[in-house]
Amino acid sequence: MAALPGVRRLDHIGFTVPDLAQAHEFLVDVLGCEYMYRLGPFEHPDSEWMSEHLHVHPRAVMRELHFFRLGGQAVFEVFQYEAPDQETSLPRNSDVGGHHVALYVDDMDAAVAYLRERGVRVLGEPTASRSASEGQRWVYFLAPWGMQFELVSYPGGKAFDHHPELFD
Repeated sequence: MAALPGVRRLDHIGFTVPDLAQAHEFLVDVLGCEYMYRLGPFEHPDSEWMSEHLHVHPRAVMRELHFFRLGGQAVFEVFQYEAPDQETSLPRNSDVGGHHVALYVDDMDAAVAYLRERGVRVLGEPTASRSASEGQRWVYFLAPWGMQFELVSYPGGKAFDHHPELFD
């Protein structure tokens, strides 16, 4: 089986937000992230560096980026950009580039109640998975800027964990 040489694990997840203060409040005060540090600003007004290295408009300015840790391991690299061609609408899961960040919780019902108490928009009720994921419950919720997050819980494991030979 071919693999990227030397790959070990996921290092971090980066995403862009419209307001770093709002993202900080949500990530720290609601999700319980630990704020680590900030960098920036980054801009290259006389070169193509931003385009060549980051695939953004050459005059894009990354005002700041903040790093957050969650659960002792997941690291979020959160950017705030200004760019002449910046899109401000978020892709849905069904759109190319659609995405979400899934967070594992021990108690789904307690986590959903906690989010709702803090005014977080939870999309529907927790759903029980089937097939290889049987044993898991999940539900999506939205950050204040509309980014999709998901809660997942499978304290007894998933069907795949117990009988991998039954699933392709």
